[in-house]
Amino acid sequence: MIIDYPTLKLIWWLLVGVLLIGFAIMDGHDMGVGTLLPFVGKNDVERRVIINTVGPHWDGNQVWFVTGGGAIFAAWPLVYATAFSGFYWAMLAVLWALFFRPVGFDYRSKIDNPSWRSTWDWGLFVGGAVPPLIFGVAFGNLLQGVPFHFDNNLMSYYTGSFWGLLNPFALLCGVVSTAMITFHGAIYLMHRTEGDIYRRSRVAVMLFGALLLIGFSLAGVWLQWIPGYAISSVIDPAALPDPLAKQVVREAGAWMHNYQTQPATLAVPILAYLGIIAALLLAAKGRTLAAFVASSIGITGVIGTAGVSMFPFILPSSTAPNASLTVWDSVSSHLTLTIMFFATLIFMPIIIAYTSWAYKVMSGKVTAAYVRENSHSAY
Repeated sequence: MIIDYPTLKLIWWLLVGVLLIGFAIMDGHDMGVGTLLPFVGKNDVERRVIINTVGPHWDGNQVWFVTGGGAIFAAWPLVYATAFSGFYWAMLAVLWALFFRPVGFDYRSKIDNPSWRSTWDWGLFVGGAVPPLIFGVAFGNLLQGVPFHFDNNLMSYYTGSFWGLLNPFALLCGVVSTAMITFHGAIYLMHRTEGDIYRRSRVAVMLFGALLLIGFSLAGVWLQWIPGYAISSVIDPAALPDPLAKQVVREAGAWMHNYQTQPATLAVPILAYLGIIAALLLAAKGRTLAAFVASSIGITGVIGTAGVSMFPFILPSSTAPNASLTVWDSVSSHLTLTIMFFATLIFMPIIIAYTSWAYKVMSGKVTAAYVRENSHSAY
């Protein structure tokens, strides 16, 4: 089966989106649990209960993170090179924060010392809270445009600064991302715990769910006034990638253009609202598994809204709009996309199958009694 080049470009835009959503849902609830750890757990036993809800599978969920980064590298090499060089310090901050997770999970309970354990509790908090905050800030900057340009050899040059990334709209997007992940993690904690931890997690669900709804709504309103990007020249989706072979204009409201020309795309932000509201209502009624599914749908809608708003742009440039990278001109060759597509068809079902099996095996409530009985083997 041979798939034409334009269709493959669109397929890989969708697949990268699926990987990002999979990362937010699967690794996201681990990070949300880590963010809540110092606040929901009031003593050592409670914190060990919280850690053991995600301890057995957090590292398996990192597959989505690694695969997402690898897919961007292979499918969108120009995006990978430009974004990772421009966001260099931000990406390092994510990596530094993630360093706390494996060490924290593995060594936190090895020494029965309050100071030692408290230190790693806060380390797990950093590893859970910082990455979604930075990823949200990064998305906020993508929507505003990133200051970069290409020379005649397509060498990218980033002209911004780390502190320039921390602008008001980007910080709002960071709040939305952090609230979304913490909300998701709190629902998971409700599903896996009982008693006081369950009740405190329920409070966190209501708090961060409300913050997510408010932040997502404010970002949507604000986005209408931010100059977006639109391609003003004719572009051939089947042409070989050339990011400089187009004309791009910036205008207020451009990010709403897809919703105006393709009304069906409004289903994506509506899905976000429906998923978040349904998760809140279901969590309030104690239907935690259904709430987790609804929260996952809400996450899909939130991330999908950013993707649909920007399409076909992936990495717009604020200093050289014509150099903005799109779905059509920042991709790998036809052969590379084809090979990766069939590899994905083989391995994606395997990942989903073993992840589903692992969660089924490790389902059920984690209790204080379990932690006490397995003090030397539990996290």
